[in-house]
Amino acid sequence: MGAITASVIAIVGVVLGWIAIEIACKPCLEQGRQAIDRSLNPDYDPDDDVSAPLNPPAVNTTAVVLEAEDPKSAAAIAASSHSDAIKAV
Repeated sequence: MGAITASVIAIVGVVLGWIAIEIACKPCLEQGRQAIDRSLNPDYDPDDDVSAPLNPPAVNTTAVVLEAEDPKSAAAIAASSHSDAIKAV
């Protein structure tokens, strides 16, 4: 009789632990399950699911007006901010 009681307590503990994990990690688990469902769906085309543009518009990082006493240093600062994009290409 002691073995049956121990088995029932162990099974109840596992079930309660599973429920606790499901509740605690619900958002993450839902996203994972949706991803699995999409990958197993033969009609799903990843090219149709466009949530963001491939080439987002460039953000103007030099919108701040550069005020320097020396115009040459202001031009050098402005040129250095644009050279990073050229180097990346």
